[in-house]
Amino acid sequence: MKMTDDRTAGALLVRSYSPGELRIGEEVLRRSCVLRADQLVSDWRPQVIEELTLADFDAVLALEPEIVVLGTGERQQFPPTELMATMLSRGIGLEIMATDAACRTYNVLVSEDRRVVAALML
Repeated sequence: MKMTDDRTAGALLVRSYSPGELRIGEEVLRRSCVLRADQLVSDWRPQVIEELTLADFDAVLALEPEIVVLGTGERQQFPPTELMATMLSRGIGLEIMATDAACRTYNVLVSEDRRVVAALML
């Protein structure tokens, strides 16, 4: 499904998502990634929520988000409580949802000029 009409000039947006595949700009990804409007980390380690550790969020925190949208695959799954607590203790919002919803939410927040980072598991 198409995700955006590309009205946000110059920003990295999710153009389409299907289970196991993500298109950001002209790049097709088949692995988990971390995305900010101006930067893409195309090889984020965890592929499923069960692999996610606090150390994996170093790449996310390095991008200095005000809000993180965590896409957990085809269905919403919650990460360890310690991860959620760490984000909250730093004043960073954390929204957890299925990856398709996370892609749409990320695009909307970018269009609103929010400092959002999407951490997307395929």
